[in-house]
Amino acid sequence: MLDALRRQLSERLFEKVAGPERAKHARRIHDSPGPRLFAADRPIRHVHADHAMFIGGLRALLLQSLHPLAMAAVAQHSDYLTDPWGRLQRTSLFVGVTTYGTTQDALKAVERLGRVHQHIHGTAPDGRQYRADDPHLLGWVHVAEVDSFLCCHRRYGEKPLDDYDEYVADMAVIADAMGIPDPPRTVAELDAKLDSYRPELKGTHEAREAARFLLLKAPLPMLVRGPYAILSSTAVATLPVWARMPLRLPYLPIAEATGVRFAGHALMRGLRWVTG
Repeated sequence: MLDALRRQLSERLFEKVAGPERAKHARRIHDSPGPRLFAADRPIRHVHADHAMFIGGLRALLLQSLHPLAMAAVAQHSDYLTDPWGRLQRTSLFVGVTTYGTTQDALKAVERLGRVHQHIHGTAPDGRQYRADDPHLLGWVHVAEVDSFLCCHRRYGEKPLDDYDEYVADMAVIADAMGIPDPPRTVAELDAKLDSYRPELKGTHEAREAARFLLLKAPLPMLVRGPYAILSSTAVATLPVWARMPLRLPYLPIAEATGVRFAGHALMRGLRWVTG
């Protein structure tokens, strides 16, 4: 009975995250012969296989929304309000291919994403022009992702790394392929790069709407709304205070250090049980 329930929950989870063609994608990513960007013992493979990525992915979206130009591109060109799972599935496929796929497939995925970015441009609500292929804007998206994946793995990963510098260096390999100038290669460089963007960040109306949708209005079946509420609370609790205030997200240090963290670890144990 428990095994059947676990299989059913696992199927539903992976269908949401990876899409209906997940089995085909998995075979191509893992079974295709050829060299990989990253050897089997590289930290990026360890971090991206951990269930803490569920928290890190949500945190990254919240953090990325603080750049007005990045958020304008999402608001004007993304279908996240009507097809949030499609966006998640495309992102998870890109992460999977670049982390575990052959070098050829990984570089093709980067090239495809670059072609998509070339067609995303416009005017932000503050009147500034933006382009999704702007290296500076791509740099912000990159550091927000790396910081989020690293932070959440440190706190909720099943087996945290002794040294995360190598993980940041691995992520820089993908950034180099995307044409991002001077990506951080150590945790210290990552922190410095993140701080360098802070004067550009702002909690716009679009960013607050996106946060409200991601945290409170995501289209979910009743069965998983409770676990998703824990996931949302955990993701918010990992954000620094300076990132929460512009999004009008709460800061409850005592509750976050006790109840939220305990619930987050319980959720990770539950997800690991579900996925076997």
